[in-house]
Amino acid sequence: MDVRLTAEQKQLRDAAAKLADDLGPGSVQDLEDENRIARLDKQIETTGWRSLRSDGASGVEVAIVAEEFGRGLVDAPLLGPVLADDLARHVGVDARGSTIAVGEHATDARGYQRALSLSGTTVLATELGAARAGADLTRANADIAGAAVAVGDVDPDAAGRWLALALVTTCADLVGTARGAQTLACDYAKIREQYGNPIGSYQAVAHLLAESVALIEGSVSVLRHAAWAVDELESAEAIRAARVAKLYCARTARTVCETAIQVHGGIGNTWECLAHVFLRRALTSTELWPVKLEEIDVGLS
Repeated sequence: MDVRLTAEQKQLRDAAAKLADDLGPGSVQDLEDENRIARLDKQIETTGWRSLRSDGASGVEVAIVAEEFGRGLVDAPLLGPVLADDLARHVGVDARGSTIAVGEHATDARGYQRALSLSGTTVLATELGAARAGADLTRANADIAGAAVAVGDVDPDAAGRWLALALVTTCADLVGTARGAQTLACDYAKIREQYGNPIGSYQAVAHLLAESVALIEGSVSVLRHAAWAVDELESAEAIRAARVAKLYCARTARTVCETAIQVHGGIGNTWECLAHVFLRRALTSTELWPVKLEEIDVGLS
């Protein structure tokens, strides 16, 4: 396995990062800016990133975009449409207007009327109710409004790879969210002063931020392996790699986001501080296809 990104993958990363920086919310108030959201949706639609798998993208490339969107708190559907597109291409149905259902709810549901899901090897389609806000302020949910209808079947290998991709995509979102929270905390530590010095100059704060960096670097490594495994290993091995990554990345993201709130001090517990938006996104991504230690039979604690 070569963990280095190709020139094309670096270009994809840079493009996704630029979109996130230009049109992602820079404050909690920006989350209600309808003009910004409309421009964001239009730009994502232009890129075609919601149909990456149909366009021949690898798991690594899907993870690259998802990571940058998590870092920038991009509040437009990506994870749901990407996974719905990957399911639809296997059964020959049109994925337009479809997001993904997890259990009794659909995620990334803003602007979508239908959700696809996988039950065993059967792809199901269900109609959705109105999108509604949830704990994650950057992604809307919707309840299932009708009975599920089977639209086709996939072979067991494809079903396994789809599950691995679903886990990897949420892992990438978690890594990006952790990176964004870390950047937010570091920027604050450089400008907030106590006793005439930036708080980042004090070891108590610097050590917290350094530990977050170490955790993020570990997450990047385990994510890259899991993303590569989606297409390169047997489906069972790809699922196992993705489950290991999900456990590690979820714990890292929660720790880093909570550290960011701690570094901000009192203001970190206010609505106006973006730190809680990162934490909310990390917690909800953790609950999408959650993984237990027993599922990977290794001695993690």
